[in-house]
Parts: sequence; structure tokens; C-alpha cells
Amino acid sequence: MARGTIPVRDTADQASRESGIFEGRRKRICMHVQSPAITDPRVMREASALAEANYDVSIVDIEHHQRPKSERVDGVLVEHVFISPKSVQHYNPVQAIPWLLFKVARTLRSVLKVIGTRADAYHAHDITALPACYVAASLRRKALIFDAHELPLTQPHIVEKRLVTGVSRALLRLMLRRCQEAITVSPPLVNEMQKLYGGPRATLVRNIPDYQASAQSDRLRQHFGLPPTTRIALYQGYFQANRSLDALVRAAQYLTPGNVIVLLGAGSHLGMVEALIAEMGVGDRIKIKSYVPHAELLSWTASADLGLTIFSRDISLSLRYCLPNKLFEYLMAGLPVLTTPLDAVVELIKRYEVGFEIENMEPEIIAAGINRMLANPVELARMRTNALAACERELRWDVEKGSLVNLYHRTFTPAHPRVDAPTMRYAQGARSSQDVTL
Repeated sequence: MARGTIPVRDTADQASRESGIFEGRRKRICMHVQSPAITDPRVMREASALAEANYDVSIVDIEHHQRPKSERVDGVLVEHVFISPKSVQHYNPVQAIPWLLFKVARTLRSVLKVIGTRADAYHAHDITALPACYVAASLRRKALIFDAHELPLTQPHIVEKRLVTGVSRALLRLMLRRCQEAITVSPPLVNEMQKLYGGPRATLVRNIPDYQASAQSDRLRQHFGLPPTTRIALYQGYFQANRSLDALVRAAQYLTPGNVIVLLGAGSHLGMVEALIAEMGVGDRIKIKSYVPHAELLSWTASADLGLTIFSRDISLSLRYCLPNKLFEYLMAGLPVLTTPLDAVVELIKRYEVGFEIENMEPEIIAAGINRMLANPVELARMRTNALAACERELRWDVEKGSLVNLYHRTFTPAHPRVDAPTMRYAQGARSSQDVTL
């Protein structure tokens, strides 16, 4: 049986299940996310996958800019709850009272909108969306699904508020007991969520993009006017506090001549990064490129030689166990990966032989890892071949989405068997039984 397929008893049963039609009508799914859905690739990928399986999918999201009240995108109805951009300035975790009031007001407006959306299942994208979906599912006596994009309530700015954290964790355990299903993004998080909060054992649905065949590109060198012999180590993603970008800037001073770090993205810490680059005088060895349209991203990524997931595992359990979008984007572009000891990332790059691990965040260690990998073109070429083959074969959304569709078939037909194909592949590929327990 091909990976990602759903075992069924007979052909007629298979056609019925794959159509999303149960008891004579299409099942309705209401997803909710407390941010703009259209710019969230995970939300839109999941919604579109279920719409393709002939479910009737709608999304209630939070929007801060002028748009139609509702719009249809890729077969999915998106209905907006509008929050003024001026209100967003209160979303500052440092200021506890305004932060809490903003969250409460936003949640109340979301609850009203989600309750007013008739559905057979309510799908909460992350913990901020769970209260609204919990209330709607409870009042309407419908299925509740929790989709954890990260490990909830473990971020430093939350943990330091002990009272808020304690109450929030108690409420999360209560709401998870009501859930029919849970979803999360990396294998270690399956176990950690179960241990911390209970509820149904999470199904693994990783942040893998739609498959695109990678093509050779030189866009980054051309953009920065770099010689063809320059070797590029790329970080792409948000510029924020938990991304350890200061460590990359400090590492730049130790790079071998001809090696350059490129930071592709934007975010709240862009000014800090630019100031640190100027202070250390490393502007010739580390470059910044602002966001590019998502449709063009792969060609920009493919013009680098190496991808970086250099995060501190000590910031939070959520970061330690992450399996970020950028990892799969690097691999789809054919980039080998250099990573710090992030459990799920290390397991994946070793299993597919597509990268190396460094032991800590010291700038000299980071630079040594970059220099060592870029100095070995034969090994880079081997890992590039492995990365492209892995993405062509299985690290692609049309395979990964099988677990999501299977989850919904199981939700609406309880006798349907559970098949967690990506989770099983992870267990089979683990280095030892001590690495992962599933």
C-alpha cells in the first residue's frame, strides 16, 4: 500500500470516505485561527486538503486590514473578524493587563462568530483558537479538534506569568478532554503534549509544503553582487527574539573568506540585527534580504548552498522539539542543513543524510560548522541529492495530508482504523528506542 493512503474494506466504501460525504450529505468543518488565515500556509494547506476531499470547509479568522467580510479561497470560505490595527499595539506580553484584556476581547468576538457558524466539527488552530471552538462544539454537541502548531504554554513570556500559566494549563487540560482528536507538528511533541495535558493522543501532521521541483538559481549572488565563487549559508524566516539571530551575526566574524551568511525575512528584531551587524563591522559577511513573494521563495532558497536552523534548545520545550517550515523548504530546494541539537530536526537530517549537527550556540562553533560543510563540495552534492530525493518521494504535502484526511474520516466514522503513517515512519527511522517512544 502506498504511503498516505487510507485502508478501507471495499471500493464503494473507499469512494464514500474519500468524497467527504457521510449520511447522505457533505460534512461541514469550521476552522478557526486567531490571525489572518490567507497568509498562514499551514491553515490554508489543511483547509484546502479537506475541501479537495469534498468536505465543506470554512475558516473564521482575525483580520487587521480591509478585506471583504467573507471570501472564497481555494475552495474554502474565509470569514473575517476584524480587529483594528490600533488594538494590536496592546498585544504586548510585557504589559500584563493590556495584553490580557486584548486577548479576552479578541476571544469573545471570536466566540460569537464561531458559535454562529454551523458545522459538524470545529477545528482550532493553536491554543488561542481553542476556547471559541470549545464553546461552539459544546453548545452544538459536535466534534472538536485541536491543532497545536507548537507546544502550548511553554514560551518564556508566558511561563513567567505563573498565575496566568497555571490557570491556562488547567483550562487546556479541561478542553482537551472534550476533544475527539488532536494534531501536532513534530513527533516529540506527540509525547510531550500527552504527558503535560492529556487528552487524545495527537496525530502527526508536519509543516511540509506542496511539492515543487527545484531548479538551479543564482538570485542571491546576483541580488547582492557577489562573485560566483561565494558560498552562501541561508537563514530564512521571522526575525524575532527566539531565533538566536544575534549568534549568527557574531559567528560571521569567524567565517572563511568567500563564505557569507544571508538572512532572508523580516520581523520585530530586524532593527536589532542591523544594529549588531554595524556594531561588529561584519556587513561584508552577513547580508539581509527582505521577504520575497511566496511563489518565488523556492528559487531564492535554491540559490544558497546551505540552510541554517540555528536555534537555542534551552529557550523552551516548544523550540527544542520544533520541526519548522524552513527545514522542509531548505530540503525541497536541495539545501543541506546545519542545525543545533533540536531533537526532531536532528533525527530527520540523520535519517535522510541531509545535514550535520553542531553541539552548541557558540559563535565560533557555528562558524566552524558552516566553514566545514561549505569546504566539502562533494559531500554537499551528495546531501543535495538525498534532500531532493526525499522530497520527491515522501517529504511533500500530497503525502503528508493523508494523515489529516484519515483523521477526519475517523472522526465521522469511529470504526475507521487509525493510520499515522508519518509517525510510524519516524519510529522506524529512529536511531534507537531511546530516541523516540511512540
